[in-house]
Amino acid sequence: MPKVLLVDDSAVMRKIIQRNIKESGMVVSEYAEAGDGAQALDMVTKDDSVDLILLDWNMPNMSGIDFIKSYRSLNLPKKIPIVMITTEGSTSKIQEAKDYGADGYLKKPFTADQLRDTLGDYLLVN
Repeated sequence: MPKVLLVDDSAVMRKIIQRNIKESGMVVSEYAEAGDGAQALDMVTKDDSVDLILLDWNMPNMSGIDFIKSYRSLNLPKKIPIVMITTEGSTSKIQEAKDYGADGYLKKPFTADQLRDTLGDYLLVN
């Protein structure tokens, strides 16, 4: 069962995402949480058990896009899929994220169905 890293500076948003994943019937064995990209980068370079990263764009210390640039440049043996979950929804922002290595994109606010549709390629539905 997959381990998901939630990266968002809002603890409330991290809990909302967890609740929506559960309500969607998707199966996650464990959640790890980070409040910014720098903390997340530190976590994924030390822990290779993460199977999916859900990432906000706008955070202090290191933004989501800067996290993607840094993480993808490390060329680690395991390429963890990254799905952006953010209020940034313009076509240019979505394209920028994908250009730097985001595997998926979901604009806030979202429904449980939208979350399931976006994460269905990465998480099993119960």
